[in-house]
Amino acid sequence: MAKSITFIGLDVHKDTIAVALAEAGLRGEVREHGKIPNAAAALKALAMKLASAGRELRFCYEAGPCGYGIQRQLAGMRHDCTVVAPSLIPRKPGERIKTDRRDAINLAKLHRAGELTPVWVPDQAHEAIRDLVRARQAAVRTLRQARQQLSGFLLRHGYHYHRPAWTQLHRRWLASLRFEQAVHHIVLEDCIAAVEAATARRDRLEAHIEAALPEWALAPVVQALQALRGVGVAAATLLAELGDITRFTNPRQLMAYLGLVPSEHSSGRTRRQGGITKAGNGAARRMLIEAAWSYRFPARISREQLLRQERLAKPIRDIAWKAQERLCRRYRKLARAGKLPTVITAAIARELAGFIWAIARQPQSTTP
Repeated sequence: MAKSITFIGLDVHKDTIAVALAEAGLRGEVREHGKIPNAAAALKALAMKLASAGRELRFCYEAGPCGYGIQRQLAGMRHDCTVVAPSLIPRKPGERIKTDRRDAINLAKLHRAGELTPVWVPDQAHEAIRDLVRARQAAVRTLRQARQQLSGFLLRHGYHYHRPAWTQLHRRWLASLRFEQAVHHIVLEDCIAAVEAATARRDRLEAHIEAALPEWALAPVVQALQALRGVGVAAATLLAELGDITRFTNPRQLMAYLGLVPSEHSSGRTRRQGGITKAGNGAARRMLIEAAWSYRFPARISREQLLRQERLAKPIRDIAWKAQERLCRRYRKLARAGKLPTVITAAIARELAGFIWAIARQPQSTTP
């Protein structure tokens, strides 16, 4: 005889977890169970108490800042636990009251009805790589901000470097600047020190990423994606954020997950399409947009790209070259049509996601 099922909604916060239960069936009872501390011991006691009646337990909670520890603990206890995408939870437009109790009950009801969208849960090794990649992204933002502050300070005092910046020549030019006020020299040196510290932090984290990649399960896919033009360090970022790309059954799903498909508002015979939805993972989308800019140049295989492709299988190299030919041609065609550069790069990034999906599904083998 099959076990009866109890659906459990958890509204997770830093200190507490609100718990609600929904019995299986359309008319099954839905009730609040109460609050427990957000601690491993309290969660274990809850699961053991609810399982003592011989029921099958199916937990769910929203993805959030508390991470995946609850999911891993419950899965280790052989209970089903779904981490839910918060932005895709159905909500009633007229609701104006929000409490932990209501949220937990709503999660239990929707889980029973099958209306919740799960997110992909990474293992601990993958999550560690993702944290490292996100630390690099934070370092890049800090470096960009430090450079902007230095450039803004110089511009206010009438100094502007008319050559490519942030080179050795640029650093020597900064050292040659003179100000009437001695305090301004202190500000300049402080800004330069901030830029150099941020640069060192970024380089240090990139070295740590390169050292950690060989032991990562997705390292062969990272190497394969680097065969594409414009995808260097971005390959590690993409896979750290997206995880196993093969879970998408077709490239359109990946494009939609990245928020690179056009929004739409249609009714009756009227169909209106707007800008891209910008749903899903923003960090991965930014990496693709940055990579798309490189396709404004004619298709060619650079020396660096050739070195990256030497040990890759021929089908992967063929896909990478096909991507170059198509995307470079597509960029020129859209530019001749008068499209804005930002619109062009979004379109190129969307198609680039399709080639990334195709490479990720190839057998990841290398040639000696």
